[in-house]
Amino acid sequence: MNSLVSTNWLADHLGADGMVLLDSSRHLPAAGRDPLAEYEAQHIPGAYFLGLSSLTDPDSPVPAALPNASQLAQRLAELGINPGARIVLYDDSAVKSAARAWFTLMAHGRTNVAILDGGFAKWRAESRALESGLPALSPTVPTKLQSAIRVATKANMLANMHSTGDQVLDARGADRVYGVGIDPVHGGQNGRIPGALNLPFGSVFAQDGTFKSPKELRAAFMAAGIDMDKPIVTTCGSGLTASVLLFALHLTGKHDVQLYDGSWLEWSADPDTPKAQGPA
Repeated sequence: MNSLVSTNWLADHLGADGMVLLDSSRHLPAAGRDPLAEYEAQHIPGAYFLGLSSLTDPDSPVPAALPNASQLAQRLAELGINPGARIVLYDDSAVKSAARAWFTLMAHGRTNVAILDGGFAKWRAESRALESGLPALSPTVPTKLQSAIRVATKANMLANMHSTGDQVLDARGADRVYGVGIDPVHGGQNGRIPGALNLPFGSVFAQDGTFKSPKELRAAFMAAGIDMDKPIVTTCGSGLTASVLLFALHLTGKHDVQLYDGSWLEWSADPDTPKAQGPA
């Protein structure tokens, strides 16, 4: 199974043995949307609800941190997902949250995972089958997962600033990265990690909401100042849309990429971290 599957492919494989479909919708608070209620009202047939908003580690000092291995294993077991399952993720979110779910699973060693290209919006626009309600679950025993890899910490980011290390690429809009004043999404000041480049996450999508081609994606990253031969750390406001850039880089065949999970929420809240504001 490829990392990106089309609506046509999914329609042909709905109900296939060993395949699990997960609604991975998660919204920013300002959206005022309830992903579980929306899932219950309407979802792709056979899909389960992942509950991505609650799939975090509440004991971590990182805001909205990735779940640890046991927390993720428990959630998958509650949904009855076996170790050998092929997992297809989709969302109906403006922040393309299926990419966050993809990274969460991949970082913990679940590699047979794909994202539905165009998500629920494309599936619905094509007048494909839908169902409602909450399915019966068949929980299983949690299976041990590996500790998350490819995750950069604040300490890593501080060390990186004093070396010729990884490039930092911010997925937020340019107004938040290069602006001054209050961040309209998370509060606090606008700004960026010094030296960070910027590619708003929406830039990796075509007009119909599908991902651009690998060639187009490479061109977009290079136009943002990225050297595709050097390692990259993606960041954003809370680690959500940074996952979109990370997945887009994956589509180009680039894998020496990490996610700064704390992102600007963690960085900006620390009075001791250096910060840049205004034009680059």
